[in-house]
Amino acid sequence: MGVQRKNKPGELIGQVSADVDSVIWEVEALPVSSEGGDFRGPYISGPPGGRFIYLAWGVVEEPGSFEMFRRAKVMFDGIPGEVLAAAQESGVLVGRFGLTDPKGNPTCAAMRPPLIEWASG
Repeated sequence: MGVQRKNKPGELIGQVSADVDSVIWEVEALPVSSEGGDFRGPYISGPPGGRFIYLAWGVVEEPGSFEMFRRAKVMFDGIPGEVLAAAQESGVLVGRFGLTDPKGNPTCAAMRPPLIEWASG
C-alpha cells in the first residue's frame, strides 16, 4: 500500500507491505486558504472543499509492479477548525487512522472522524 500521486494511480510514495504494525507517510500540502481545509500538492486530489489523499492498496507480483484493488480517501473536510489553524501555524498536520476495518479488511472509502484523528505538529 502507499499514497497515490494525483491522477496517477500507478505512482505511489511510501509503498509498504500491508502487514506492517505502523507506517508514517509525509506528504507536502500547501494551504490555499485559512478556511475549509483547502490544500494543493502533487498528492492532493479532489475539488476545493472536497480535497483528499488517496491511500491505495494493491498486489505486487514482481518488483516495480502494483495492481490496485482498493483505496481509501483521507478527507480533509473533517479537520477540526482549531486543529487546522494550529497546523497552519506549525506547518505540520497529522492524521492517525487504522489500516484495517473492524472485520480486518483494508480500510477503504472516505475517512473522516471518528475513523481518523487529526492533530497539529
